[in-house]
Formats: sequence, structure tokens, C-alpha cells
Amino acid sequence: MRRLKKLPIGVIIVGVFAVMATVGPWLAPHDPAAIDLHHQYELPSFAHFLGTADNGVDILSVLLYGARLAGLVGLLVVGISLFVGTTFGMVAGYRGGLSDHVVTGIADMVQAFPAILLNIAILALVARPGIAHLVFALAVNGWVLYARVARAQTFTVREREYIQAARALGMSEGRILLRHVLPNVAGPLVVQATSGIGAVILAESTLSFLGLGPGTNASWGALLDQGSAVLLRFPHVALFAGSTIATTVLGFNLAGDWLRDRLDPKAIR
Repeated sequence: MRRLKKLPIGVIIVGVFAVMATVGPWLAPHDPAAIDLHHQYELPSFAHFLGTADNGVDILSVLLYGARLAGLVGLLVVGISLFVGTTFGMVAGYRGGLSDHVVTGIADMVQAFPAILLNIAILALVARPGIAHLVFALAVNGWVLYARVARAQTFTVREREYIQAARALGMSEGRILLRHVLPNVAGPLVVQATSGIGAVILAESTLSFLGLGPGTNASWGALLDQGSAVLLRFPHVALFAGSTIATTVLGFNLAGDWLRDRLDPKAIR
């Protein structure tokens, strides 16, 4: 119990979100796609604990199913971005020269476009965007930040004694990067990835709010869009959807800050 009390609020929020994403669909009291035109925009009741939205869909069920979509997209986008960004960043930081110029040049070109506009432009090319299209659109510019973090960290460790000793022993570049460089750059990348999941969830909700999300799946952003259309008459729809998004994103940001303090050897406790 003492350890549980010491857990920061961010980690607790992330844990609750993980439970929702994992078992939420089995706990949902209703089908999120079920239409009940006789019970549209009802206030919370015993039949619908958080009320209903457009077409009488149960808000709680949509939130539970939407958590799985948000978690799946968040993990896939961050996983792909982390792998691509770390690989490019470590190679650029370790080799320097032309490799560094090429990677930083591509990263600068990607960042020259506003992130949300680039995501919208990619999804607008698809008639019916699915989860794969959404993940690709978010990963196109998602890898840049991880590449910059990996590059900067690799610059600081590539001239250390153990790296020079590994070179002198004839160890290959790939082995040096995997065995000696990667463990030293993993800490900041894990912290960035934790906060990055929250950013991806917010981006997915934004795109779904704009009607560019996977239409066949329950989404927090789509629910928020429904609530914004009737905000003055039935504010509970937007309130529950918006507060769920905001709380989840805040939880991942706080969890990232907590991890940064835990992994930083210079942190004063």
C-alpha cells in the first residue's frame, strides 16, 4: 500500500487508460454502434451511466471502445517513429559528415510543414481512411523528434573511452551502436516516447474530430465532434469526451516527467 501511495498521478492515469484500452470493450455496457433514436442526447442515468449522444449511442461504451483505438494508434505510431528516428539519429550522430547532413536535412524538410496540416494532406488522399492510413500519416513526421534526441545523445557518447576502445578492438559499427551507444541514449528516448503517446492520442482525436479518422471505429475525437454540434443544449457529450482526452494526455505528460526524474542520474531527490 505504501508503494501504491507513492505512485504519481500521471502513472495512475496511464494505468487506468491501459486497463480501459485492454479490457474496455468487454466492460462496455452497450454496442457503441447501436442506434436508438428514441434516446438521443439523454442525460446520465442507470440505463446509460454517462448519457447518450447522437443516434442514442451510449457515451460510456464509446469511450471504452475509443480507448482501444487511441492506445493502438499511440503504440503503433510511437513504436514506428521510435525505431526509425532512433536508427537514423544514431547513425547521423555516430558517423557525422554526409550522413548527418542528409538526416538533419530530411528532418528539417519534414518539420517545415505544420504537423497537423501534413497529416490532413496525407489522409485527404484516401477516400476512406483506416487505422493503417492514420498510423502512416502520424508516423511520417513523428520520427523526427526521436531522431534529433538520438542524434544529440549519440554526439555526446561517441568519443568516450569505451567507444574508442571498441573501435580499436575492431568491433563493427552496428555492434558498437547496439551494445554501447543504444543503452546510453535509451533513457531520454523512453521519456520522449512516453510523452509522445499522449501527443499521438491528441493528434488522433484531432483528426477524428475533423472527420479524417477511421470511420468504422469508435473514437474520442468523433464523439467530441458530435458534442460540439449540440454544446449549448447537451453539454455533457462534449464534456465527457473532452475531459477524457485532456486527462489522458495530461497523464502521459506527467508520467514522462516522472520517468525523466527517475532516469536522470543527476536529479536531486
